[in-house]
Amino acid sequence: MRDFLISIDYNGWILPALLIIPLAGALVIWLSSFVSSSQRGGVSGDGTGEEALVGGSSRWIAFITFLVEFIVSLGLWWSYDPAGARWQASIDTTWIGPWGAHFAVGIDGISLFMVLLTTFIMPLAVLGSWSGIRTKLRSYYALMLVLTTGMIGVFVALDLLFFYAMWEVMLIPMYFIIGVWGGERRVYASIKFFIYTFLGSLLMLVAIIYLWTVTSHAAGHYTFAYDDVIKYAAFSHQAALWLFGAFFLAFAVKVPIFPFHTWLPDAHTEAPTAGSVILASIMLKMGTYGFLRFALPFFPTAGMNSVVRATIIVLAVIGIIYGALVAMVQPDFKKLVAYSSVSHLGFVILGIFALTLQSVQGALMVMINHGISTGALFLLIGMIYERRHTRLLNAYGGIARTVPMWAALLTLVSLSSIGLPGTNGFVGEFLVLIGSFVTHPYMALISTTVVIFAAAYLLWAVQRLIYNPLDKKENEHITDLNRRELLIMGAMTAAILWIGIYPAPILRRMESSAQHFVTTVEQGATGLRVRQANLLGEGR
Repeated sequence: MRDFLISIDYNGWILPALLIIPLAGALVIWLSSFVSSSQRGGVSGDGTGEEALVGGSSRWIAFITFLVEFIVSLGLWWSYDPAGARWQASIDTTWIGPWGAHFAVGIDGISLFMVLLTTFIMPLAVLGSWSGIRTKLRSYYALMLVLTTGMIGVFVALDLLFFYAMWEVMLIPMYFIIGVWGGERRVYASIKFFIYTFLGSLLMLVAIIYLWTVTSHAAGHYTFAYDDVIKYAAFSHQAALWLFGAFFLAFAVKVPIFPFHTWLPDAHTEAPTAGSVILASIMLKMGTYGFLRFALPFFPTAGMNSVVRATIIVLAVIGIIYGALVAMVQPDFKKLVAYSSVSHLGFVILGIFALTLQSVQGALMVMINHGISTGALFLLIGMIYERRHTRLLNAYGGIARTVPMWAALLTLVSLSSIGLPGTNGFVGEFLVLIGSFVTHPYMALISTTVVIFAAAYLLWAVQRLIYNPLDKKENEHITDLNRRELLIMGAMTAAILWIGIYPAPILRRMESSAQHFVTTVEQGATGLRVRQANLLGEGR
C-alpha cells in the first residue's frame, strides 16, 4: 500500500485535500440552495415540498462528502512512517507574505490520530442525525462541513496564524449548531459556549502576536512558523509564565479543566446529537492537543515550573474525581455523560504533565478512546431520545425487553468507558496511571480510585435504564435499532474492540512523536535547550 501511495504522491496533496473536500461539499449544498431558490423565483423556505426534497439531498451530499474524506484519509495510516521525518505530508506555501504567514501543514504521530479520529467520526455523526434534524437541513449540514475543515486545520497547522484562523473557524459553526438546532435552553448554552471559548482564544491571540514579534526579530524576517518559534523565540522566565498562562487559559477552557468546565454540561445537554458527538469526540481534544503541540513545547520552563505543574496536576485530579461524583447524581443521562467527560479528560491532563513516555502515550490513547466511547454513548442517547423524547433515567426501566440490541450495545459501550480490560478504555487509562506513578505516585493512586466511581455512575445508570422492571407503558412499544443505527454502532463497536485487543499498531505509530515531546519539554525545562533570557531582559 505504501508503494502505491508513493506512486501517486499521496503525501504531496492529502492534507490540503482534507481541508478542501468539506468546503467543496458545503459549496455544493449552498449551490443547491441557490439553484432551488432561483427555480422558485427567489422564494426561500425550509421543511416542505421541494424545499424538503432539496434539504433531504443535503444529508446525502454531507454523508458522501464525509465518507470520501474518511476513505481518502485512510492512506495516512500506511503513508506515515514512525521512523521517518518528524513532519510528514507537509506543505508550506506563502499565505500572507508581508506578515510572514504561511499555509503550512503537516502531521506527526500525535496529529495523525486526531485527523483519523475526525474523519472517522464525522460520517457517523451525519448518520446519527439523519432523522433527528428536520429543519434548515442545508444550513445544518453545510455548517458541519465547514466545522470539519476548521477542526482538521487545527490538527495539521504548522503556522501560528493559520492555526489561530482554524481555531476560530471551528468555533462559529458549533455556536450555530447548538443555538439553532439545540434543546430548549439552546441560546443560553450556545452563548455560554461562545463566550468561554472566545475570551480564552483572544488572550492566546495576544500571546501569538508577542511570539511573532520575538521570533521575527531573532530570525531576521517575519515568521509565524512553528519550528521557527521553537528555534528562535527566547524570553525571560517571567514572560514565559505570562505567555504560558495565555495559552493555558485557551486550552484549559476547551478541554475543559476544572474549574473552567461549567460551559460543557450545558453545551452537551442542549446540543443536537451530532453536536454532542462532535464536541465530545473531537473538539474537546483540541485543548489537550494544544498543550501537547504548543503550550509545553513553547514554554517548557513555565509549564514544568514546580508550582505550575503541581497546580495543573492537582486540578486534573480534582476534575477526575469531581466529574465522576457529579455524574453519579445526574438524573439526565446526557448530562451524566457530559460530566464523565470532565473526569476522562482529567486523565489526559495528568498524563501530559506527568511527562513520561508511558503517560503521554496513555494520554493520547485516552483522547482517542474517549472520542470513540463517549461519542458512541451520545449516539445511543440520541437514538433512544428520538423514540421516547426524554433523557431522564427514571423515565425508563426494563427496556432491555423491548430494545435488546440497543441495551446490549449500551452495556458494551458503558463497559468500554469504564475501562474494562479488552476494550479500548482500559489501554489509555492504564498507561496514564503507570506512567504517572513514576513522577507523581500519590496523584496516580488517588486517580485510580475513580475507576470505582466510573463503574458506579455508569453501571447504576445502565441498571436503571434497561434492567429494572418494565413498569411504564410508554416503554412497552419502543422499536429497536434500525439498519442505519446498527451500521453506526457496528463501526463504533469494531473500533472499541480492535483498540482494546490490539493497540500495538497505534502505540507504535505515536511512540516516536510522544518521545520527542517528552525530550523537548525535559530539555527545555532543565536548560539543555537554552533560551537566552538574559539577553532580552527581565521586562520582556
